[in-house]
Amino acid sequence: MRGMSDTPDTIHLGYHSELPGCPDEAALDYVPNPRQGALYLVRFAAPEFTSLCPVTGQPDFAHLVIDYAPGETIVESKSLKLFLASFRNHCGFHEDVTVGIGQRLVEEMRPRWLRIGGYWYPRGGIPIDVFWQTGAPPEGLWVPDQGVASYRGRG
Repeated sequence: MRGMSDTPDTIHLGYHSELPGCPDEAALDYVPNPRQGALYLVRFAAPEFTSLCPVTGQPDFAHLVIDYAPGETIVESKSLKLFLASFRNHCGFHEDVTVGIGQRLVEEMRPRWLRIGGYWYPRGGIPIDVFWQTGAPPEGLWVPDQGVASYRGRG
């Protein structure tokens, strides 16, 4: 696994990186957890996430919130940003995109716990929110609310 030595062997950190053409081409970098054994939560928010509708090809917009309790590794944020941006030209239903992001992170990073909230803006007049997690959070982990209000239209 990349990033499991004292000097992380990363593809993106410290290097110029092109935007991957699709999520399957995106490489995620992982580095050793600097606080092995500590129970803590990491949150990434992507308030301007985009992908494409698989039926119409029109853009879909979401506010993604990814929370995880690290295991042996943490995901390097630049590689995560590039991975998420690779969905700009990817066609997928909200459910597939949201759950797929969470599953890929779990498969590769093997965190103690992970949840993802996909707060999608309306498609066809209906907002769709998608939530996925690996199970119950570890006992003693502080898990704050994701802080994203349900869509209420223009106020």
